[in-house]
Amino acid sequence: MIVKVPTKLSAIALSIGVGLGVQAPTSANEFRTTQTAYGGTGLLQMPTARMAPYGEFSGTYYDSDEYRRMSVSLQLLPWLETNIRYVDIRPILYSDNPAFSGDQTGKDKGLDIKIRLLEESYWLPQVSFGWRDLAGTGVFASEYIAASKRFGDVDVTLGLGWGYLGNANDIDNPFCKLRDSFCERGDQFLGQGGTFEVDKWFRGNASLFGGIEYQTPIDGLNLKAEFDGNDYENERFVGDLGANSRWNFGADYALTDNLSLKVSYERGTTWMFGFTFRSNFMELGQAKVDRSVPARGADNAVQPLKKRDRRELIELTKELSRYGGMNVREFQFISQPDADTETLRVYGHQAYYRDYDFALENMTRVLTSALPESINRYEIVESIDDIELVTHVIDVPIALDAIERRDIDTTFDQAVTRTDTALNEREREGDLELIPVATWPKFSVKPFLDQSFQNPENFYMYQLGLDLNTNWWFAPNTFVHGTLSGSLMTNFDDFNFLVDGFQSPLPRVRTYIREYVTFSDIWLEQLQVSHLQQVSNEVYTAYYAGYLERMFGGVGTELLYRPLDKNWAIGVDMNWVKQRDFESHTGFRDYDVFTGHVTGYLKPNFIPNSLIKVAAGQFLAGDKGVQINYEHKFKSGMIVGAYAAKTNVSSRDYGEGSFSKGFYISIPIDLMQMQHSPNRGMIGWTPLTRDGGQMLNRSIQLYYSTDRRSPYYTD
Repeated sequence: MIVKVPTKLSAIALSIGVGLGVQAPTSANEFRTTQTAYGGTGLLQMPTARMAPYGEFSGTYYDSDEYRRMSVSLQLLPWLETNIRYVDIRPILYSDNPAFSGDQTGKDKGLDIKIRLLEESYWLPQVSFGWRDLAGTGVFASEYIAASKRFGDVDVTLGLGWGYLGNANDIDNPFCKLRDSFCERGDQFLGQGGTFEVDKWFRGNASLFGGIEYQTPIDGLNLKAEFDGNDYENERFVGDLGANSRWNFGADYALTDNLSLKVSYERGTTWMFGFTFRSNFMELGQAKVDRSVPARGADNAVQPLKKRDRRELIELTKELSRYGGMNVREFQFISQPDADTETLRVYGHQAYYRDYDFALENMTRVLTSALPESINRYEIVESIDDIELVTHVIDVPIALDAIERRDIDTTFDQAVTRTDTALNEREREGDLELIPVATWPKFSVKPFLDQSFQNPENFYMYQLGLDLNTNWWFAPNTFVHGTLSGSLMTNFDDFNFLVDGFQSPLPRVRTYIREYVTFSDIWLEQLQVSHLQQVSNEVYTAYYAGYLERMFGGVGTELLYRPLDKNWAIGVDMNWVKQRDFESHTGFRDYDVFTGHVTGYLKPNFIPNSLIKVAAGQFLAGDKGVQINYEHKFKSGMIVGAYAAKTNVSSRDYGEGSFSKGFYISIPIDLMQMQHSPNRGMIGWTPLTRDGGQMLNRSIQLYYSTDRRSPYYTD
């Protein structure tokens, strides 16, 4: 291995560290991590081996003469950092056609990840490796390995980079010793992006990089000095930036816990500035309106039942709704043979709490206040109409020991077990049966925001509007539901891209988006009739027909097998759909297709709080393949997901982007309000929409509807 330039790097780092009074390494949690210009933890341009606190979500903006960088970074797992980035390349235009993209400057998007290999110990550094521009056009594609060691308030990093981070070419590529093919790296760039260029990874020129970050005595101020792995002599689209130095210097100041400001002097020629907003998905929360059950004997306590007649039982359902969020359908009082005790079985649906454990405890407090202790067992059957999900069995004596602190070692969860109630038990005559009858439809209004990034007409395009939702249960397990949408503010009408002259072997199943969004400010998003049915405790089915989404209508069915409290499930959906007309509100086009998938669901034990979904089958364009979806849930209930679909359509036929992919964040509504709620909202980002690998957007999906079988979304 021949070092060409930075042999003095380690010596400089050591001398600076000694000058600052280096002490023994401190805990990694005591040092504030900062974001690079590209996003992701690091120095200025260079990454380090450090990871942000688990769950940290940050957005960074960094500006210079040639590049404007915008990124969103998430510490998805304690050992995995993810980063989505856009680079505005100022010296070039988006396209040569002003009628297509006006004077918008060039854009490049990228996905970066970093993986921790080794945690820091007293003697050993933290070691990580990562990729920049993992599946983009390759303009900023890099691979690297970095080691970071902390000495008191000083963090020292030394790394080795390839690709963009190895352009200085000051060290022989160590992998050349393994195979000659590692010595060369193709210099072509992929115009359509979206391809994992494995044949380039860790190949070609290599460079050393590194630096020092000093956490000063001034609260929130970090100073940085780094040695850059790039010499900036051959920038794609820009050429030679005329760097006078490979040393960069800068500062990061935390103005608040959520906002930090950045400034740097880089390449010996250029001042740069930026800022980072940050939050943490592990720590989000919102104070709630108190729904505590009054203690027994208090003036406003739940009143004991005396006659157990219909009037009193209806009052009890109101108390269970008020404090426990339970919409009760039926009470069954069951005498236990050869005993002077009873069991109360309650059928109903939890409609208020996401925290089901809290809801159960509140329901238990209500029931123990209203009922005698001779009823020593409660069975809370969570059900939607006649569809049973799970039964929570509550041992009342143990529950009272916990609630009334009779035994300091007893907790409420020790009183609760989960099981299934036989479906034929519903036929038992109940002491109170509130049979639903056909009613007028229920309506609700909620705002929506559709977003699109990196468009030729405008970098950011949006549509802000309102959804008018209706839901009408008119027969057992059968209901009509729909959404009428209206636009309030939008720039989607700036779309110039028409697909009429765009050659592709695939049917236009999604790329008519401009025609759909510009046809009318009011449209029928979805209107369908659905019927749910339970074959057994573990098997559920759904049937549906109508306008299933904005672009397709038709008929379909789904079957789901989901054992209680297992970390897996499997489902099958089959749909015949026809493309909706974008020149009328209710018409259809000539195109129809059969689409369906076999989907496996797994919550792996080796990655806690995660869900993996794998769906194999036929997509809307008739292409066949697999979609993989990964979700991770944080302590606050926030869920971050990503998906990708690969089908028998080649990257060339698919078009720009090479394959279907996207990212989304699922947000519990109760994080944004003082009232409890089991509902969720979603923010999604799709880098580029093409016709391959596209799934039907089904509003009824049994895995979500049966979440209580093994709670993930409502927990």
